[in-house]
Amino acid sequence: MSKKIFLPLTDEVIKDLKAGESVLITGSMLTGRDAAHKRLYELIEKNESLPVDINGEVIYYVGPAPAKPGHAVGPAGPTSSYRMDKYTPALLDRGLKGMIGKGMRNKDVVDSMIKNGCVYFAAIGGAAALISHSIKKIETLAYEDLGTEAIYRFYVEDFPAIVAIDSQGNSVLVTESQTH
Repeated sequence: MSKKIFLPLTDEVIKDLKAGESVLITGSMLTGRDAAHKRLYELIEKNESLPVDINGEVIYYVGPAPAKPGHAVGPAGPTSSYRMDKYTPALLDRGLKGMIGKGMRNKDVVDSMIKNGCVYFAAIGGAAALISHSIKKIETLAYEDLGTEAIYRFYVEDFPAIVAIDSQGNSVLVTESQTH
């Protein structure tokens, strides 16, 4: 049975989540992929303001397809999270509390998650059409010129995910050292 959790995440909820738990997420989350992460990272490096407040937020690594009539969004499956790893510790230091994607994270990201008390959820790859049914509303927040890679705000209800890496660094994922 999946645990229901609500966004924004509190520190207490994050600490209570354990690697391997199935969750159904309801609430408001940001989206973003490589290009948006790069822009946010560059602003952080210049000590400039970000176009969205990421403090306390969860970000879903997705580039949603256009919506069909009567739907908030088209297929919206997760992208490979490792593509954001270079930028992630800086975002976690700025208050990002959670990430949703697919695949492994590097040691720097996991160390930053432990330091900042964050969680990484895995969404089911290959289930983009199914996941899109959990997305009830979408709003463009920043970098509209990036098209599907812009930063959006999704409102989701019962978004299915698994706690892949909890705030203590426990993981259900195979690590790089286990693949060699």
